[in-house]
Amino acid sequence: MKIKTAIISVFDKKNINFILSTLTELNVKIISSGGTYKKIRNLGYKCQEVSKFTNSKEILNGRVKTLHPKIYSGILSKRNNKSHIKELSKNKFMEIDLVISNFYPFEETIKKNKQSEIIENIDVGGPSMVRAAAKNYNFVTVISNPNQYNRLINELKKNKGKTTLKFRKQLSFEAFLETGYYDSVISNYFNKFSKNQFTEKKIFHGKLLENLRYGENPHQKGAIYNSNNETKIKQISGKKLSYNNYNDIFSALKICESLPKNLGTVIIKHSNPCGVSIEKNKLLSFKKAVLCDPISAYGGIVSFNFKINKKIALEFNKIFFEVIVAKGFEKKSLKILKKKKNLRIIESRNINKNSFVNISHNFNSMLLQEADTKVFSKKNFQIVSKKKPTKKLFDSLIFAFNVCRFVNSNAIVLAQNESIIGIGSGQTSRLDSCEVAINKMKKFQNINIKDEVVAASDAFFPFVDGIETLVQSGVKAIIQPSGSINDKKIIKFANDTGTILVFSKTRHFKH
Repeated sequence: MKIKTAIISVFDKKNINFILSTLTELNVKIISSGGTYKKIRNLGYKCQEVSKFTNSKEILNGRVKTLHPKIYSGILSKRNNKSHIKELSKNKFMEIDLVISNFYPFEETIKKNKQSEIIENIDVGGPSMVRAAAKNYNFVTVISNPNQYNRLINELKKNKGKTTLKFRKQLSFEAFLETGYYDSVISNYFNKFSKNQFTEKKIFHGKLLENLRYGENPHQKGAIYNSNNETKIKQISGKKLSYNNYNDIFSALKICESLPKNLGTVIIKHSNPCGVSIEKNKLLSFKKAVLCDPISAYGGIVSFNFKINKKIALEFNKIFFEVIVAKGFEKKSLKILKKKKNLRIIESRNINKNSFVNISHNFNSMLLQEADTKVFSKKNFQIVSKKKPTKKLFDSLIFAFNVCRFVNSNAIVLAQNESIIGIGSGQTSRLDSCEVAINKMKKFQNINIKDEVVAASDAFFPFVDGIETLVQSGVKAIIQPSGSINDKKIIKFANDTGTILVFSKTRHFKH
């Protein structure tokens, strides 16, 4: 299709002079409005103002400029439809062959948190014109991003002022990506007010942040998208993050954000925790997290929900880790950590756990669910055994249960005081997970009998064999969700062996 008439309405006026030069050379009639019209005129190019083209003045302080039948008829008319041609002629309307538009910066404006300014930056006319042009790609070319200017210039030069259907169709696809993302940002903003992550039609339209070298394996392509500006991590130093790095970082952050504020070390390997501690002494917290499973910790990532000091940095550098994540870094600690050039240093102080949503996408279907961010307190649990836990032991049980929900099912977590000392994950049998956790504890821990060991299970024990195995290994208290037909048998076993048993009112599987 040969381009004879173009309408241009852009907020981002970057590099607009390049496209204007090409359109002028091709004798394309240019229509524009508002600030774009002034910019075009100031650059010395001919342009007809929209209000003169439509014979209708801009009204409502510029809220209504391009919303006019003459504009949309010109964009939406089918050039091979006789009735469309007849109607255009009857109304003295002309065809518009090219739409160039980009939108008010809503995403940037919401950072300012000024409500009136935010509302005014919801673009109406721009997305409407872009949608209309994209819909009619058989006849109309649409440019929805300044980055597309060079492609259009090359296309017009190659085809002597025309665009091919293939080119228009590709730009149509990209235009709908732009409008879809723009609408999703607005939707996500308003969802905050209702605190409802799941409307009847949930929108997730990610903005591409980066194309990664590859996915989980070198033969798989990978990329990272973001649906909003809330979940932010900042890389300070080190190699570029890989798909697996991101996956592990997100796993670590979910656990870190569930721990007491400014108190917690998490070590992740293959998206599973292999060490967690909330010892008040932060250096000891790191050491105990490593001690949980030092073999698995090697080459993993470590996340701290506090600021890193020099002592922790020195201890950290004794072991090989891929990534360190923290709420901040003291200057001396950064100097030490940067000695390892490949170490990826990540700052996470701007993480907002309220924005977590779990997304899984396969076979052109998308599964979404709220993240498991439930905050536990003693009222969420019921002591069902005759023997009752002390406050210290109850706190240890809740700590273990909290970590357990982030371990792939079937999950068993063993804890002593404020540190995890054994983890069994990803087994198809809960009994197998018990044995894995116990073996890890026996292999790496020098257990002090005075400090009682507790166990957490992410779902109920279907049979007595699992809880029996734990008790035989020295576990003194167990926490698990209720719901098994054998709950009474398990309570009886706990009472017969003097074991403390606590039931959770909610289940916390992680597949």
